[in-house]
Amino acid sequence: MTSPLLCVRDLKVVIGGRHILHGVDLDVAAGGVTALLGRNGAGKTTTVRGVLGLVPRTGSVRYGGDETVGMTTHQIVRRGIGYVPEDRGVFVALTVAENLRLAERDPDPAYDLVHELFPELKQRARQQAGTLSGGQQQMVAIGRTLLNRGNRLVIADEPTKGLAPRVVTEVAVALERAAQAVPVLLVEQNLALVRRLAAHCVVLADGRTAHAGPAAELLADTEKSKTLLGVGRRADVTARGGDH
Repeated sequence: MTSPLLCVRDLKVVIGGRHILHGVDLDVAAGGVTALLGRNGAGKTTTVRGVLGLVPRTGSVRYGGDETVGMTTHQIVRRGIGYVPEDRGVFVALTVAENLRLAERDPDPAYDLVHELFPELKQRARQQAGTLSGGQQQMVAIGRTLLNRGNRLVIADEPTKGLAPRVVTEVAVALERAAQAVPVLLVEQNLALVRRLAAHCVVLADGRTAHAGPAAELLADTEKSKTLLGVGRRADVTARGGDH
């Protein structure tokens, strides 16, 4: 068995006196897509932020075999993690080209791959990011993570949230392509996308890990999917809303 690239144990987060995570366990395989699932408010985004050191946390987060609790976010990301935040996080006053340039860490950034997946980014290189549609901004956010060939993990937090079906398909293709080269931790409520991309899944409930196993098995189990995820008879129903 190959050791997980990311191994999280007993991750706890307290913000403003409020316990958000009560002990999350999470493994991300050294290849393919691992999906992080759960109802709204289960703690998915906080788990990602805890992994990246964006919130105070306790427990253990081992990445590539090394403990990262105690490191700053800058130090963690420099070890080869690309992050697509839930709010996209583009610099609205800068152009598309400037947004991408700021993300460069490698001496030979993969603009060929980014422009192949998202040709609009090349066409709109001089356009201010704040004037782009939501889907185009998401392309910028994902493109930034794919620029750096040295990334060993991509974390994508709800990358299809609020997007039109056509753009969801484009994002799916981009993530599928990315996962061929680098493992992806995908936080997503679009279960059709999870079914397409993910080999493994971890489900959170009330700030704790409630389930871990093959994604296909969970999504094929109607009763378990309903209990853990709140979906109906078909496990491709998309629920939208906020998450902690």
